[in-house]
Amino acid sequence: MVFDVVGSGSSGNATVVISQGHVILIDCGISKRRINLALQGLGYSFDDIEACFITHNHGDHTKELGNFSSDMVYGPEMKLAALEGEILKEHLVKPYATFEVGPFKITAIPLSHDAPNTVGYIITDGKETLCNVTDTGYVPEKNFEYLKNLDYYIFESNHDPEMLYNSNRNATLIRRIISDIGHLSNADSAFYISSFFGDKTKEVVLAHLSRDCNTPTLALTTYEKVLQEQLGYLPDFKLVCANEKIETIGGHNDN
Repeated sequence: MVFDVVGSGSSGNATVVISQGHVILIDCGISKRRINLALQGLGYSFDDIEACFITHNHGDHTKELGNFSSDMVYGPEMKLAALEGEILKEHLVKPYATFEVGPFKITAIPLSHDAPNTVGYIITDGKETLCNVTDTGYVPEKNFEYLKNLDYYIFESNHDPEMLYNSNRNATLIRRIISDIGHLSNADSAFYISSFFGDKTKEVVLAHLSRDCNTPTLALTTYEKVLQEQLGYLPDFKLVCANEKIETIGGHNDN
């Protein structure tokens, strides 16, 4: 399985997942041109995408959905102005429902965000498993059994609380971000991953970093500190930060 976080942040989000010659997309808040360039670098093109799975209806995850017909889109029940028509009934995503596309089995897990029916996805190709969890104020405990000891994690690490409180953002926005329907801080994100980490875990990509209230260096050092404290050691795995403008490629290409 190979994945490419084409972009991750408040300006746009999209992740390509490839296995055994099959391509799916998680969210579509990045331009068709950028997604196509990313796929070309991996030997594919935009036309090879077989399905697009949406996490929630905020524009930074959906604004480019007009590039897809409705029969290619999967997502929770929500209003999608960017999509012509509605999501087909058989493609409506509900918590813990599983869909099959090519070699992939994609299971939705409920998250907590200020958008209706927000979900994350657990994606397996029968050999390896990837989770995509962003845009949530916390991770519901029922999800833990689905999230433990996976191969790859794309996991929100949105903000540093001190930077957030000292920012120029208004009090209403700050309360929204730190709330149970907001975004995970670096420390909260690291604490969750320390609970999920296992002997299969190869790579963690920190996603949806705030450009104003976080830095890659701060996110990574916070992660290392929390993992050391919670696990008693710093495990050997790849830890990187995704970017709004630059691709982050991960996984293992065994095609």
